[in-house]
Amino acid sequence: MAADAAEAVEVRGALVRLRRATGLPVAFGGLVESGRPQIRISELSGNTTTALSSLAVVSGNGLGGKVAALARPCAVTDYSASRRISHEYDAAVATEGLKSVLAVPVVVRRRVRGVLYGALRSAQPLGDRALSAAVDAARDVEQALVARDEARALLTAVREPAGPSDAAWEQVREAHGTLRALAQRIEDPAVRAEVLEVCGRLAGAVSPESSAASVGISPREVDVLSCVAVGSTNAVAAERLGLRPETVKGYLRSAMRKLGAHTRWEAVVAARRAGILP
Repeated sequence: MAADAAEAVEVRGALVRLRRATGLPVAFGGLVESGRPQIRISELSGNTTTALSSLAVVSGNGLGGKVAALARPCAVTDYSASRRISHEYDAAVATEGLKSVLAVPVVVRRRVRGVLYGALRSAQPLGDRALSAAVDAARDVEQALVARDEARALLTAVREPAGPSDAAWEQVREAHGTLRALAQRIEDPAVRAEVLEVCGRLAGAVSPESSAASVGISPREVDVLSCVAVGSTNAVAAERLGLRPETVKGYLRSAMRKLGAHTRWEAVVAARRAGILP
């Protein structure tokens, strides 16, 4: 099965950021197809033809296949003449007019999940700056995939007929806090909204009739409560959320007032009862 719509959006956004950071005229990429040893090129940015669209890159073949097999970045200065790669895809690359090409893997839990490419239409070396920007773009995609994988696993756990065990609930709560913090670092607004929506569904598994909005708790206050719920100090919560400790203290104080709580733990318990936290 090909990448779902949200994953495609994340890959597309990473390619746009890659071109913006490097000035490369063309970027493209895709994710591994489920159950098959190949990557489907699903997203393109700056292309002038459709030659690369939907191309299936088999592991080990061409530049991208080599990257997928080795799980490390590679680059060639003149694609069609390079002796470092095989040449199954020369026709598509030539039709698009590409010469210098770099490729970086998207790796999640030691497994290659996709490949991102950047390319020039002239045969000149691609420097460390371009490679570093491509690696950063791949890390963005990896982060989004990790968040989505965790969210899917947790939603499966809370939907089990017998309900999750106490240990499973602790995992749900820990991951809920991690996902809330992670969402703030996801640049793509659609993907960020999806992660936050999943967080809301996890919290709603406890008390589906309630919500943060009904209590008047702000999104940042929920973020802080999520960290407090798993034992984080104000300093640790601040580091996870990219805030100052004094700001975290202010959000926590405001949330406690709205929830009618006098201590941090009372606030967490009240938030769980209200369906704000899982």
